[in-house]
Amino acid sequence: MSQPDDRSPDARRQDEARRILDRAHRDSAPMMESALQRSSDFFTAKGESEDPAEIWGKRVGRILAIVAAIGCLVWLYLTYGR
Repeated sequence: MSQPDDRSPDARRQDEARRILDRAHRDSAPMMESALQRSSDFFTAKGESEDPAEIWGKRVGRILAIVAAIGCLVWLYLTYGR
């Protein structure tokens, strides 16, 4: 049998909340690391080819695509966002 808990209801709720947050952090950490690793591998073209020119071409193209997307978002905001 379990022993009666002499702590206040607030203390019990705080302990439960802390356990839930710890478990959520433990469960989400590997997913975040995996997503960061995949995006890093994508933008650096890691493991896609052995040809240095092709690797650098992919890197430059992907960076230019991000710059163009940000430019489009800024243009849309300045044109229609006001």
